[in-house]
Amino acid sequence: FVRHYLTLPRFIDFEVCMKQDKILVIDFGGQYNQIITKRVRELGVCSEVYPNTITKKEIKKYNPKGIIFTGGPNNVYAQNSPKISKDVFELDIPILGICYGSQLMAYSLGGKVSSAKISEYGKTKLSITCKSELFDSIPVELDCYMSHTDYISDVPKGFIVTSSTKDCPIASMENQNKKLYAVQFHPEVDNSYGKKLIENFIFNICKCEFNNSYKTLTEDIVARIKSQIKDSKVICGLSGGLDSSVTALLLSKAIKDNLTCVFIDHGLYRDENVERIDRIFGKNGLFNINIIKINAKDRFLNKLKGVYDPEQKRKIVGTEFLRIFEEVAEVIKDVDYLVQGTIYTDVVESGYGPSARIKSHHNVGALPENTSFKSIYEPLRMLLKDDVRKIAEELGLPNEILNSQPFTGPGFGIRIIGEVTEEKLDIVKKADAIFVEEIEKAGLNKQLGQYFAALTNMQTVGVMGDERTYDYAVVLRAVTTNDYMTAEWARLPYDFVDLVSKRIVNEVKGVNRVLVDCTSKPPATIEFE
Repeated sequence: FVRHYLTLPRFIDFEVCMKQDKILVIDFGGQYNQIITKRVRELGVCSEVYPNTITKKEIKKYNPKGIIFTGGPNNVYAQNSPKISKDVFELDIPILGICYGSQLMAYSLGGKVSSAKISEYGKTKLSITCKSELFDSIPVELDCYMSHTDYISDVPKGFIVTSSTKDCPIASMENQNKKLYAVQFHPEVDNSYGKKLIENFIFNICKCEFNNSYKTLTEDIVARIKSQIKDSKVICGLSGGLDSSVTALLLSKAIKDNLTCVFIDHGLYRDENVERIDRIFGKNGLFNINIIKINAKDRFLNKLKGVYDPEQKRKIVGTEFLRIFEEVAEVIKDVDYLVQGTIYTDVVESGYGPSARIKSHHNVGALPENTSFKSIYEPLRMLLKDDVRKIAEELGLPNEILNSQPFTGPGFGIRIIGEVTEEKLDIVKKADAIFVEEIEKAGLNKQLGQYFAALTNMQTVGVMGDERTYDYAVVLRAVTTNDYMTAEWARLPYDFVDLVSKRIVNEVKGVNRVLVDCTSKPPATIEFE
């Protein structure tokens, strides 16, 4: 019953922690729905995301201790807005509705939702007006994160209002007897009291017990791969990054010699990715996994020639990856599955269920609609980057991968604005290497979630050696983030930026200007294109 709204056959089982207390997160199209799951897991309780089409019978099968409704961009009165069967409220299972989820609860049970005269976005002062288990040990005045235009204007029968803001008289409501709770704000975003609220819900109200969910999750994923893949042959795309490395190791533990990893060097990676493959995963490496390496730089650059649109670039990269995997499978013979290190951020940004498409990730929305593989298998599909990093620790991956920079499949192809050429690729690689080197020398890498240099399609006038230049502008991008679903631009020291700027302009031919990106996510994405 889990629907991915994608045309390619995808094979994944979500029953990874049936024996543990669990919280079901039901998706109504919110961009932050998997962050809710992450917050629950951080507290030591199993949690998984399911679509709003889940039925009462299906929920009972999973026997959850509690349910959380996510936010979403819709109006509950709209004809095509995501809903849920009203009998879900009759399960005698505690439910917490967040943002749209709170409005849906009110709407479904006879309350009223209206459009606010003043929308609330960002940090807002919240006043708790009534004693509640949900707000236990939380100050009566605090900051919360709001992001809404509609709001609950009348509560359903049996509910009471428990908090308000200046412009939202019903910021939360509850029916304690029926164990139904709703908050208009977003407790899942990074703030200490939001985490406490979720903790109160899962432990005080749902009566969940703590468990080491990541250790169990790792063991369960390996066991499930064994039971699902069985004796089938598998190809796994391995780039040397965190997600694909964890995927490869999980497969290696589960199916051993039936696994063949394929590293496709399309010329768009950092050089360290290429070097890392042999040293960590090769025959004489740390893990000794069967790897086929393919140099396809010319093939990819020829396909990208004359292409300016980033969506088209992603589709070209996704298609070529898949076709090369198919070619390798023909040589190996009898390969059923292609395995990818897809994680939830890739899925949600590519348009998961009712969520808006931000960009088509090469391994999700940018894949062609037909393939010779029986199915595409994605064991990490519903996990966030932090979840994957925890599993990597369980698997014993070295720090250079645990703390490696996220590096998307299209690589520098989407860090070059406009057409990808050999000249531009050389420029951005050299500028990026300088930026990374200086960040690590300064020890700033420990504070940052991601950092890289990008090349604009803009040429500007400069003066070097008393002569006019007309060269490219490089952009430095650095962010802090815990989950990669949201990110703050990093406030790099001025002296550090000055040093990097001088080195790039002096050492990289074709650059006469260096810019710094000071935009957070949202409204920007972490990547450039």
